[in-house]
Amino acid sequence: MSRFLIGIDEAGRGPLAGPVSVGAVLLPIDFDYTLVAGAKDSKQMTPKAREEMYTLMEELMNKGLMRFAVGVSSARQIDTHGIVPSIKAALKASLLKLEADPALCKVLLDGGLKAPKEYLFQETIIKGDAKEPCISLASIVAKVHRDRLMIGIAPEYPNYHFEVHKGYGTKKHIQAIAEFGLSAIHRKSFCRAFTSP
Repeated sequence: MSRFLIGIDEAGRGPLAGPVSVGAVLLPIDFDYTLVAGAKDSKQMTPKAREEMYTLMEELMNKGLMRFAVGVSSARQIDTHGIVPSIKAALKASLLKLEADPALCKVLLDGGLKAPKEYLFQETIIKGDAKEPCISLASIVAKVHRDRLMIGIAPEYPNYHFEVHKGYGTKKHIQAIAEFGLSAIHRKSFCRAFTSP
């Protein structure tokens, strides 16, 4: 019998620069979702609303009402191993940080994600970040953590304005690559179309 629910989602699968992050949120099976009213798929929330929800989740974690963690794989890992293995590694890291007993947990994952096989009770849900509140919370955790990383590192690479686009392939970002080349945190394997051989 599952006593806990774990929601899992990733952020940063598609950007040209920076890491990919996977958020994992551990909730008691009878968690009161009115405590996180307003949580939804992170892509449907404003940055301000995401930050406010993240702060609220930190308060709930401090009260022992939930736990959450984020695993990260760097641009270098993505170039070396590929995006799918890198997401898998970040997912595993996020679960290890939760320190949950797999036998007591049911895991709900977004999209094509899968938990390690020791999590016998798991379900992958297409568009789960919009359908399942625990996955929505995981999407917020993953997104806020990654955005903060990109904003934090932006001053080291002022030519690229990572604080604005967070590494995604916007027109200005692609123009910066054309002008300045690739930085140390660019995913070279994702940027071949924008760099000369």
